[in-house]
Parts: sequence; structure tokens; C-alpha cells
Amino acid sequence: MTRSVYVTGTGRSDGRQVVELGVMELLTRQVDRVGVFRPLVHDNGPDRLYDLLRSRYRLTQPPASAAGMSYEEAATLQAESGTDELISRLVDRFHEVARDYEAVLVLGTDFANTGLPAELALNARLANEFGASVIPVVAVRDQSPEAVVAEVRNAHHAYASLGADLIAMIANRVRDPEAAEAVRGLGERLPEPVFVLPEEPALAAPTVAQVRDAMDADVLLGDEAGLARDVRNLVFGGAHLPAFLPALTEGCLVITPGDRADLLIGALAAHSAGSPALAGVLLTLDERPGEQPLALAARLAPGTPVLAVPGGSIPTAGELLSLEGKLTAATPRKAEIALGLFETHVDTAQLTQRLSVVRSERVTPMMFEHELVERSRLARRHIVLPEGAEERVLRAAEVLLRRNICDLTLLGDPTAVRKRAADLGIGLELLDDSAGSTGTGVGAAPPVGTRATARIVDPHESPLRERFAEVYAQLRAHKGVTYELAHDVVADVSYFGTLMVQEGLADGMVSGAAHSTAATVRPAFEIIKTRPEASIVSSVFFMCLADRVLVYGDCAVVPDPDAEQLADIAIQSATTAARFGVEPRIAMLSYSTGTSGSGADVDKVRRATELVRERRPDLLTEGPIQYDAAVEPSVAATKLPESEVAGQATVLIFPDLNTGNNTYKAVQRSAGAVAVGPVLQGLRKPVNDLSRGALVQDIVNTVAITAVQAQGDPVPAGSTT
Repeated sequence: MTRSVYVTGTGRSDGRQVVELGVMELLTRQVDRVGVFRPLVHDNGPDRLYDLLRSRYRLTQPPASAAGMSYEEAATLQAESGTDELISRLVDRFHEVARDYEAVLVLGTDFANTGLPAELALNARLANEFGASVIPVVAVRDQSPEAVVAEVRNAHHAYASLGADLIAMIANRVRDPEAAEAVRGLGERLPEPVFVLPEEPALAAPTVAQVRDAMDADVLLGDEAGLARDVRNLVFGGAHLPAFLPALTEGCLVITPGDRADLLIGALAAHSAGSPALAGVLLTLDERPGEQPLALAARLAPGTPVLAVPGGSIPTAGELLSLEGKLTAATPRKAEIALGLFETHVDTAQLTQRLSVVRSERVTPMMFEHELVERSRLARRHIVLPEGAEERVLRAAEVLLRRNICDLTLLGDPTAVRKRAADLGIGLELLDDSAGSTGTGVGAAPPVGTRATARIVDPHESPLRERFAEVYAQLRAHKGVTYELAHDVVADVSYFGTLMVQEGLADGMVSGAAHSTAATVRPAFEIIKTRPEASIVSSVFFMCLADRVLVYGDCAVVPDPDAEQLADIAIQSATTAARFGVEPRIAMLSYSTGTSGSGADVDKVRRATELVRERRPDLLTEGPIQYDAAVEPSVAATKLPESEVAGQATVLIFPDLNTGNNTYKAVQRSAGAVAVGPVLQGLRKPVNDLSRGALVQDIVNTVAITAVQAQGDPVPAGSTT
């Protein structure tokens, strides 16, 4: 039976999109097929939240099926035929969606110029008729603690008295800490949990792109990254430059008449100097600077938006003061902020249990990615990212911090890193590390409920440089490395980051977005070295297919392993698979199956299979075996009918790098699989390499994997991701 969850409210502007996004996140962690249904919609444009959910969660649901009918249709139908007829038609449309999905998220009415009487009661009745559990969201932005408690209690009574199956109450946009504490106290007296979400300024702040759209402004300068910056406040430009510059604040939008080229150039020069970083400049009165000022502005602050509108400064500002940020498919950063807010302040484990969704047997790529994030958050670790000024790394860092996935150290010049983040519109709170301390260190997970933090360390200026030089000189003394030479070597970000891991100042390292594999891996070989039980360092990819996760090894490190090395790769890969919830069933791949072939290549695989069975008799291992016999039950039934692995292998070991690398790329591109990796294995402490073409999500996934590796013991074999 389909499980449905109805998120509703008590009035307009309750910010419930944060809750709707958070609930969708929880549902997609549990089941493969999640549908969305909004009973009533406005006719004045696209459904921005649905577009965001469809984009973010890769929904295949036809957009037309997600809406019941328009408010105008509903009001007419209710007036002509009564409420029962309206409810009946909406129920029919809901069930058309529900029959195709394992769970449905229902988005309640928005209480904004709907023309419907008794809207709260309508939501309650629809939820009852849909058989949906209800999560009411109550906005209590600027009220006293007593008023906030009363609002939440009244909303609870209203929905409960109408027979709604309440599973949680959420007070949203709470600014007063005393009010938040009072609501939590109320939760102890209600049968359902009550969660409190504070006001988040970064969510309320519109982007420059949203300002452009709202004001129908012309874009004179700026790129997409600049238009994605948040507008945190407004600064009017009218005074002379010396009086104007001190008024600039971080993330402000400067509003000034278009004939004040001096203020335009002054503001952008201040941004270029990094004090402070602006959101952009809005020119009014339909005045445009000349060609030379605009050219100079473009050189001073490349990418920074300069907009122009015909209206005056005061009327323009009046319109902007009421403009709030929106969660849309075009603002993925705000979606991460919203999810971080939800996951920090809602007990997601408790709410997931109350949702009572039966977990799918299939493991989709999204479910695997969700599980990575969730496991990394449970025991937060500290990861060092050597490429601190790289755009994709900074964007990934914002996601990692917002989602509370791990604490971070970014390596690089603090001024350059901060300016790059500001130019990209990335909201990172970066702490300098002047004392050389870098946070929690190995094995010391921060207290539950604390926020993840990030620091910037400059290897050239850090007090750690001398300490690391001594360590590296001792480690490499047999190679003739002196302290003086080591002092130069450890200033390299890859060596500095690796030494942070070695010395317990970080739990793991991820690099490679702008460096070669050799630059990332060589320091790990020299400093961290292999585990006692591992003869080599190898790698795996997690291949997330439509309905399962397979582990491929080795596709990135060892070019032509001999039988002993191949056996080591298989054992390491099985351990990695188990750590991430994939029950290891090992297929030692070859161009022949069983005893059907011979030759040096087949003999190598046969010998490696024997070694795995000798060293780890507890592991299910088959080889030599062809790929189709390893993964396809019908082929396995013909070629190896008695095998416990054939047809259901989960760990596939390739005989050489040429075969493995080409196969993983073929499956990735031709079958649409999500390839997560390479994940290095065999090192004493986790260091992982990125492809230089890695996307932001690839970096997030790799950091999450590294954090889970740093947590230690694998999960029990046979558990699911």
C-alpha cells in the first residue's frame, strides 16, 4: 500500500518548503519511487517547488499528474456542486498518482489568495480521504514565547480535532531562543514530537538573479555565478566616495543612480580588494555608465553583477525590501541550506520511523548517495581538502558544511580562498588557523547537534610547517631527505594535507580536482603507507545501477597485478564493500568461466581465486568467471549452476587496469550508472583521489566516503545501504 505524507500549514508565508524538501529527502532515502501531488495550484506560473523536487530527486513523474486542479476551478466547483464533489474529484486524481508510487508527498494549500473558505479544514479532510499522515507547519516569526506556544497548540488542536493522523508538528522561522525552548517544552506534553526550525537569513535572502527577475532589470555585467549570490542587505549610494565606502557591508546590493560612475567603480574596487565582498550593484534612473567605466568595472571585479532599472532608488528599494528568497530548481545552493537546516533541527531518525515507510529492496543511486551522507553525519569526521581555492571544491565545501557531513580544513592562501568564495557567491564561514589547531582530530567526533566548521590553513605560513618538515625528514631520511629539503616539500598542499592526516590533525584527505593522481597518491605512499595486512594500495568504484550497487576493483591504480596482488585487491574490495553495506560476493573476472579456458591470463585469475579462498575462506568467491555469468542469473544457471556467487556477484575484480578502467567507463556512459570513486584501499588512513573532471556532487560523495572510511569498523555484511 502506498504511504502518503501531507505537509500543510495554518497560514501564508510559513516557509513550509523547507519541511517539504526535508520530508522528500527522508522518503527518497527509503524508497525508489516517490510521487508528488499538490491538490490545488495557482494558474500564475510554474510550480517552483515541484520543479525543484523533480530536478533534485530525478523524478520521472509527468508534471501534469502532480496537480489536482487550479484554485479557480476548485472555487467554482465548490460553489456549484459543493465541497463533497470537490473532495471526490481530488481524491480520484490523488489515487491516479498513488497507484504508481511507493510513497507520495502531498503539498497542502498555501493560504494565499485561494478564494476557498475554511482552508485548514479542507486540508485536514483531504489528508483523511487520501489516507495520509499529516505534518502541520506553523510560522511564528516575530511572536513572544507565550504566543508561539499558543499558535502551535492551537494548530495541533485544530488538525487533531478534525481527525488528522498527526505524526509531528513543526514550528518554523522561530527567531527568539526563549520561544524555541518553550515550544520544545510543549512537545513533551503532546503525543507527537514538536520540532523547531529557526529563521535562516540565507534562505530569506533573494539572489541577484531573483532581484533581476522581480525588477525586470537589464544585466550590464555579471556571470551566472555572480547572479547566484545572495543579497543580504541594501546599501544606498548617494554620498561622496569617502563617506560611501565605510557603509558597504558583506553581501550587500549597492543601489545608486546610474550616473554615479564614481560609486560604481569605488564599490567594485572595494569588492576586488576583498573588503567587503558585494552581491552586486543596481543602477537606477535608467542611466547607464559610459563604455570606459563599464570596461573598467568588468576588469575590477569579473563576474560581479551590475544591473540597471528605469525607476528611482527609493521606489526600487521599497520593492526590494519585500522580496524574499525562493527555493527553486535554479537555486540549488538554497536547497542545500534548507536541507542542512532541516537535518540539524529535526530528529530525522525519529521522523523517519514515524513515517512508517517500508524500505525498498532495490538500492538506487540516490538511495546509496543518501546513505553515504547519513552515515557520515552520524559520527562526523574532519577532512582536509588541499585544493581550497578550486571552484568545485568550494561549492562542495558549502554543501558539506550545510549538510553537516564533516568538518573541513581548506588549504591555500586565506585571502585568495575567501575572495574566490565571495566571487562565486558561496556562503562559507571560514576560520583562520593562526594557531595551527585544526579542529577535532582523529577519532574525536564532535558533540551531536553542533554545526560543522571549516578552517583555512596556508601551508607556507602555518606554524605546522616546521613540525611537518621534521616528520617528513625523519620518514625519508633513508632517501637522503634533509630538513631543509623537507621544509620546501611540505609547503606543497598535497604533502601538507597528507601530513595532517598522518599526524592526527585530520581524519582523511580528498584531492585531485586540480592535481594528478600521482600528486595525490605519492605523498600517501611515502607518509601514510599501507596497512600491515595489505601488500598494495588499490581502488574500487561503487557502480550505482538502476536497482543495485556493484563494487568494481581495481579500475584506477594497479596496471597489471600478479596473482598475489589480484587476491589482495579482491580481499580489500570485499572489506570496502562490507563497510558500505554491500554484502560481498566476489567474482574474479576472466574471458572464460570455470575450466573452459586456459592460458597465462586465465591461470593468473585461477591462482588468485585460490589465494582468496585460502586467506579468507569466509568470503564467497568464484573464478575464473565471465562478466555475464557473474551478474546474470540466467547465464549463471547454464555455466555455473552450483555456484553461490554466479548470477549474483556484488564485487567484481578485473584482471588488469586496462579491462577494469574501460569497463567501468563503458557501464557508466552506456548504462547510465553513477560511478562513485575511485575509493583507495589498503592505506593506513583514508586518502582519496578525484577525477580532474569531477563534478561538485562527485566531490561531496567522495568526501562522505572518506569520512565513513575514517569511522573505522565496517558495517555487518548483509546490511543494506
